Amino acid sequence: MSKRRQPVWLFDLDNTLHNASHEVFGALNVAMTRYIERELGVDTAEANRLRAQYWARYGATLIGLVRHHGVDAAHFLRVTHALPGLEDGLHTHAHDLAALKRLKGRKVLLTNAPLAYALRVLKALKMRRCFDSVLALEHMAMFGELRPKPDRRMFRYVAARLKVPPWRCILVEDTLIHQKTAHGLGMGTAWMQRWAARSTHGPEAGLALKRRPVYVRQRIASLGALRPEECGR
Repeated sequence: MSKRRQPVWLFDLDNTLHNASHEVFGALNVAMTRYIERELGVDTAEANRLRAQYWARYGATLIGLVRHHGVDAAHFLRVTHALPGLEDGLHTHAHDLAALKRLKGRKVLLTNAPLAYALRVLKALKMRRCFDSVLALEHMAMFGELRPKPDRRMFRYVAARLKVPPWRCILVEDTLIHQKTAHGLGMGTAWMQRWAARSTHGPEAGLALKRRPVYVRQRIASLGALRPEECGR
């Protein structure tokens, strides 16, 4: 396959490249809840309600906090993602690293997580050199506002930034709503399910995994199973 026809892979980070459900999601939930309690002056129950509500509505808790409470985005990201000892709780598989290195086409990390956190995780997993570029939450600003996945305009912006039509892109994700938007723009999709099966935290916790929505072109349990022709290309 010529380079002009090779796909541009858009990889999610948490629960796609590593097992964030093992420790990271739980630690993030606690850190965000405590931040909301402290900054907004609410109790734990209300902080948890706001955190879940804003994630469901905007795709990221931060967006709701910025829009409705004037929270400083940089401060929120720095405090909630500090996560001392993060690297000790990261889990992935060696064959996923090998599969990434073999995979043909440009590879881009596309994550709603902040850049500093994403780079820490990639370094710990020894995956940083596998990616041609990293697009994190800070890179998803449009018209002065953060617009993370699954914002449709953001996906169009990413394709334009990479100088490829959407149909050249394949989104590899654990989160279905992100894939639904990407598919609607003509992108290929692959649903990573390895860690979702036992997940108690994160967007797909408790989800039935045996089904395959029409916007999911391939279901995978390892990166080695990725096939461009099965993902919609």
